[in-house]
Amino acid sequence: MNLILFDAEETDKPIPLQDERAQHILNLLKLKPGDRLRVGLLNGPKGCAFFRRAGSDGLILDFTWEEQVEPPPDPLTLIIGLSRPHTNQKILQQAAAIGVRRMLFVRTELGEGSYAASKLWVSGEYKRHLILGAQQARSTHIPVVEFGTPLWIAMHLVEDISQKIVLHHDEGAPRLTRINILKDESIVLAIGAERGWTENEMAMFRRNGFSPAMIGDRVLRTETAVVAALTLVKAAIGAW
Repeated sequence: MNLILFDAEETDKPIPLQDERAQHILNLLKLKPGDRLRVGLLNGPKGCAFFRRAGSDGLILDFTWEEQVEPPPDPLTLIIGLSRPHTNQKILQQAAAIGVRRMLFVRTELGEGSYAASKLWVSGEYKRHLILGAQQARSTHIPVVEFGTPLWIAMHLVEDISQKIVLHHDEGAPRLTRINILKDESIVLAIGAERGWTENEMAMFRRNGFSPAMIGDRVLRTETAVVAALTLVKAAIGAW
């Protein structure tokens, strides 16, 4: 953790000793009462916490927040075909670390429908992976996430965005690096699950203004394609 994040309602309560943040403070950072640490308010400002004491009820921290709030992530929306829960965990963490504003995990024709009902989603565990990614990046912002959305509904959710790219491993598609991406406009990037998009889905993307592109000749895992594509887009808009 390069930054420890807290919800607003947690800041006036002890941090339970079994909480992974308390374990990080005590066992990894090896902080003691009287020490200070860098913290952040989820989707809010960064700040400093004074470690007042540790007891059976948990760690008592006193928080001081900076007046300036960091800007939100670049206006980038990901549409991602629902994959295995373990794959989705990696995508959530990596995308939150790299910095996107919204993530839509959609049902696809070739995907397994039960993935949307996995514990990752229904228990809210996915939020933990977003927070882990943001903490790694030393950011307080996490993306808005929707899951189990049919692809056709996702099309309507992004219809007002003009820059839309769908990754598809097709010899006729241009390289992502050769697409002119405007830096001051919102962007939608669609990446399929393990088995990719069907021809019906690609036709739907084209009807809704998406431009096909490919990263390169190699076929990548979904989580690898997400990192590679976001890296190229971030470089194109001057964010990196």
